[in-house]
Amino acid sequence: MLEYRYDTQLLIDGENLDEDEIDAYFKANFRGDSLLAVGDEDMIKIHYHTNEPWKVLEYCSTLGEIYDIVVEDMDRQSRGLKG
Repeated sequence: MLEYRYDTQLLIDGENLDEDEIDAYFKANFRGDSLLAVGDEDMIKIHYHTNEPWKVLEYCSTLGEIYDIVVEDMDRQSRGLKG
């Protein structure tokens, strides 16, 4: 069993986005690992493993428009099932 089940990925289209602030917010408020928050002030790509992807989506939606949202169940994938 994986510690963090859901691979959560999305793009944030916004203004004045700050990778460091987003990274710090994730680390202070969410349980998970494998965080990537990369981009520029207009677009950030998020990749995060967590058990509560809905919290990630909720937070990211406050930063701008979110799209290309992918939430994959890595536990199912590890058992050879569709994630």
